[in-house]
Amino acid sequence: MAGILMLVSSAKVIRLADGTLHPTGYFVEEAIKPYDHFVGAGVGVVVATSDGQTPHPDPYGLQYFFHFPDEDEDFLASVTRTFMHDVDDIRITLQHLSELDLIAARRVHAALCASGSTDADARLEVARAARIAWAGSKNFIGVLSGVPEVVRRVPLARMRELADEVMRESEIISETTLRRLSDNPVFRNAVRLGSLSDARVLEFDCLFIPGGHGPMVDMANNPEVGRVIRLFHDHKKTIAALCHGPAALLAAGDTPGGRWVFDGYKMTSFTDEEEDQTSSGGRAFPSTSKLH
Repeated sequence: MAGILMLVSSAKVIRLADGTLHPTGYFVEEAIKPYDHFVGAGVGVVVATSDGQTPHPDPYGLQYFFHFPDEDEDFLASVTRTFMHDVDDIRITLQHLSELDLIAARRVHAALCASGSTDADARLEVARAARIAWAGSKNFIGVLSGVPEVVRRVPLARMRELADEVMRESEIISETTLRRLSDNPVFRNAVRLGSLSDARVLEFDCLFIPGGHGPMVDMANNPEVGRVIRLFHDHKKTIAALCHGPAALLAAGDTPGGRWVFDGYKMTSFTDEEEDQTSSGGRAFPSTSKLH
C-alpha cells in the first residue's frame, strides 16, 4: 500500500512582528480534504507533528468563509471565468466572498431558474452582476437589487436569505470538520517526527504539509523537519506543501555550496496580498528571512 506522511503543525501561538502573540495552528480544511482523498484512494496516512502533540487547528481557519460548500465555490468559479479569461487575471479575495456575497451566485441562479428564467438568461444576469460587484467592490445582492427583472422573479428579501443560507451551511461544515478531525485517531494520536528513523521515513511515498500559519512556528527552523525534507528530496520522493506549508521547506537548509536546497525551484504559496486580508495580517508576521 502506498503511504503518505502528513506533517501537521501543533503550534498554538505565533509571535507577530510587533511582539504580540496571536493564536495559530493548521487550517482544518487543508488537512481534512486531502486526507479524505488519500484514504479514499486506498493510501495509508500517518500524521506527525514536530513534538508529538496533537495537531492544533487555527481558530481563524474555522471561520465560515473558509468552508463554503464545494458546489457554490465551483459555480462561482464558472461565473468568474466568463470575465477572467486569462489565468493571470483570476483574483478572488476574502472580501469578494464574505463582504460582497458573490458566493451566493449559484443559489440566486437556481432561484431565477425556478421562477421561470432559462438557464442562459439566469446565468447572464448573475454573471453581469458578479462582474460589476467584483470590479467595483459592490455587494452582489445589492447590484442584483437594481435589476427590475431579477427582483420581479426573486425578491430582494429572498436573495438576502440565500446569501445567509450559504453562511449558515458553511458554519455547519466548519463545525463538522473540526469534530471529525478531533475524533480521528490518526490526528489525535500523531507521532513525534523525531521518533521516525530515516529508514521508516523512506518507506513513505510522499510528504504532505498542510498550511495555516503554524508551520512558520514549529517547522521552518526545526532540524527534524529539515532531516525529513532532505531525505525526501535526496531520494526524489514527492513533497507537497499547501498554502503556508512551504514555510517548512526553509528547514531543509543549504547545499554544500551555500545555496538553499530549493533555490531555483518554482512553488506555489500564500501571497503577501492574501496575508494582508487576514485578521492579523495588518500587524505583520515575521519575514521569511527571519525564519530562515
